[in-house]
Formats: sequence, C-alpha cells, structure tokens
Amino acid sequence: MIGNDWDNILKDTFESNYYKDLHNKVLEEYKTKTIFPEYNNIFNALKLTPYNNVKVVIVGQDPYHGVGEAMGLSFSVNKGIKLPPSLKNIYKELESDLGIPTRLDGDLTNWAREGVLLINSVLTVEKDLPASHKNLGWEHITDEIISKINEKDTPVVFILWGNFAISKSSLITNPKHLVITSPHPSPFSARKGFFGSKPFSKANEFLAKNNIKPIDFSK
Repeated sequence: MIGNDWDNILKDTFESNYYKDLHNKVLEEYKTKTIFPEYNNIFNALKLTPYNNVKVVIVGQDPYHGVGEAMGLSFSVNKGIKLPPSLKNIYKELESDLGIPTRLDGDLTNWAREGVLLINSVLTVEKDLPASHKNLGWEHITDEIISKINEKDTPVVFILWGNFAISKSSLITNPKHLVITSPHPSPFSARKGFFGSKPFSKANEFLAKNNIKPIDFSK
C-alpha cells in the first residue's frame, strides 16, 4: 500500500476491520464529493518518509481544504500555491532560528525526504469544509502511526504546535525521544510563544547529540 517499510509496520492496522470500514467510507466520499488531497496522496507522508528514516515528526490537524493546496504533508502546499498563513509563520521562525531565508515555495517534500514525517491527524477533508472528516475515523490510524514511532529504538524529535498536536504527547512515552511544544504557528497564536521557540535548532541539536545527521531545513 505504501511501498516501503511502513507496509510491514502497519500490516495489522491495514488488515483490521476498522481500517477496511474507514477505507470504504473514504472511497464513498471521493466518489460523491470533492475531497483533498488527491486519493493517491493520502499517505504521501508515509511514502516520502519511511519508518526507518523518521528523525522528526511534525503533527498537523487536517489537510488544507482549498483547491490545489493539500498534498498529503502537514503544513505543506503544492508548488505554485500561495503560502498559507501558518506556513508563512513557520518560515519566519525558521529564518529567525537558523538564518534560512523565507521561501516563496510551500512544498515541503524535501523536508520529508530528509526524515521529517509531516503527518496530519486527519488525512482527508472535503473541499471548503475544514475539519469535515474529523470524525470519519482517521485519528485512530494516525495515533497508531505515532505510537509505532514511539516504539523506535533510535531517538526521534516530536514537534507539537498548538493544543491539538500537544494532546498527542500522551502517546509519546519512550524516554529516548524529545518532545518540543509551543503555541500553533497560525496568526491567531504565533505571537503567544511560537515565535522565538526555536524548534528547528532544538531538533537538530538533539539529533546531533545522539549521533544522528541533522535535518537540512534549507532545501
């Protein structure tokens, strides 16, 4: 299904009746409504960041709901799409933290290939209806993904922005890992503690300390 080691890691999940029921619901949504991201990109985060490559996890809530925006990676948008406000603020903090100039391009595929799992809690959304698939059943699957990463022997950094993402910290019990929390980068909360939180340098310092190659966030 994914095409890498996630298929084995999530074998029981994908073979469960729960997932089969969810998949049928999702297929029906795609047949009858306009749903984002494109069907083949639902698991883009897992496809681009194999389990054994995960160094950093950034948890989002659900996909962007505008035409052409969602691409299966949290906070990321397709090339040529105007930067969403939260991503603009992420770039501002990145420049402040690591001196990396703000890009016009909002496609974070290279971060994913570097080992940053950009996972939303809910993996699909109906056009123009934010959080419309909140209760479809994705949360059970993505919580399982986070729990599987928690089981990794190699240290991982979990970056949790905002109360929703921070609520996932209960799944992260392995003392080998680092959890970084702050307010959400949205314009409503970025100035309440997101700006100046330095998540990128903290993540890379932790990785380097554990003899893991840091993430190149400049790509």
